[in-house]
Amino acid sequence: MIQQLVAAGFVLLCYMLPLKASGANFDQLYVFGDSLSDTGNTFSVSGGLGNPTKAIPPYPPYFRGRFSNNKVWVDYLGDRLGLTPTLFTAIQSTTTIPKQGINFAFGGANSGIGNAVVPDAHLPGVLEQVGLFTRRLQANKQKADPKALYAVWGGANDYLFAGSTNVNQTVKNVLDSVTLLTQAGAKNILVFNLPDIGKSPFVYAKGISGQLTNISASHNSALASALRQFSSSNPSVNIIRVDINSLFNQVIAAPGNFGFKNTTTSCVTGNFQNIKSVCNHSNDLLFFDSVHPTTGAHRLVADAALSAINANSVPKPSTTFNLK
Repeated sequence: MIQQLVAAGFVLLCYMLPLKASGANFDQLYVFGDSLSDTGNTFSVSGGLGNPTKAIPPYPPYFRGRFSNNKVWVDYLGDRLGLTPTLFTAIQSTTTIPKQGINFAFGGANSGIGNAVVPDAHLPGVLEQVGLFTRRLQANKQKADPKALYAVWGGANDYLFAGSTNVNQTVKNVLDSVTLLTQAGAKNILVFNLPDIGKSPFVYAKGISGQLTNISASHNSALASALRQFSSSNPSVNIIRVDINSLFNQVIAAPGNFGFKNTTTSCVTGNFQNIKSVCNHSNDLLFFDSVHPTTGAHRLVADAALSAINANSVPKPSTTFNLK
């Protein structure tokens, strides 16, 4: 069954009111993605624990391994679900599966294989991250927890930094990730589409806004179609679609309704190795740097994800969670 974020007004309502706890009692959270979902994996492998100011991303001005000025959506959603997934880089044993789940996301991850931002470090792409998880399950002779929530979000780096214009391949990588999780036993999978990456300060500066806007739209259309077909063939799997593109466009159209004063420029200028300036009021801006949103935008993403989860027409469980 596919559930979507349904009404534009409901997104705004979620922003105005505190996040409510989900009716779904997931017992674990697994995350597969790129810098939008990374809570410290890239920071850790780039030396952040020993020299945080030289890591990717540097702390400060970035917040404790997040590619933002504070918490990212994984933190906010985890808070509401009562779950804190362990960083993949913090797990020593190849067979360990922490009680509350794992965050496999790496900043710079491609949708499939490799990393577009730090290619020499051999960091896994989104599809590779899912492979790491399924192999971990196989090593333990286990299936994926059907009561856990799984999140897949990727594709932007393919277009922004890897130079790909092959929407079909990127969407296939995302769908292959969903398929692998399903084959492993996952039953509840969040899948995010892309915001309009043509409207990021990075793309504006490159003068290719129209091209990336078209690619974003093509990606989202192809992804929606692929997920509809997948859901039709796998009715027992709950594919929870989160429409970040519509949310992003709402914020761009009426930033004041969401607490922003600026949606076109970034707080941080320069690159990770050479930060040139940092603004004094980052929460007024949609973008913290030229491609990454501020924590306020991440909170909206968590709102959208929680709204999509709560939109499921499933009875509340008694002692165990069973989402069909």
